[in-house]
Amino acid sequence: MRVECKECGSKGRITSRENVSALFADLYCQCGSAHCGHTWVSQLTFSHTLNPSAQSVDKLLFDRLRRMPAEQQQELFDQLGVPAR
Repeated sequence: MRVECKECGSKGRITSRENVSALFADLYCQCGSAHCGHTWVSQLTFSHTLNPSAQSVDKLLFDRLRRMPAEQQQELFDQLGVPAR
């Protein structure tokens, strides 16, 4: 990830990161120009998913299945042709 100094336009670097939450972080940045020396905090946040992870879809499906009543689970398995346990 690239950061740019808003004061002089030089490349900056991220010196540290503080995770505020799983979806939000403060990035502590420093200008790469010795003549400028500007330091600042940028914020990084998660916006939205473009392509969901296959892991998360599987987890969502299994979690939902576990919460279904046993007879609904069996009905679903019957429709899918899955043999009973």
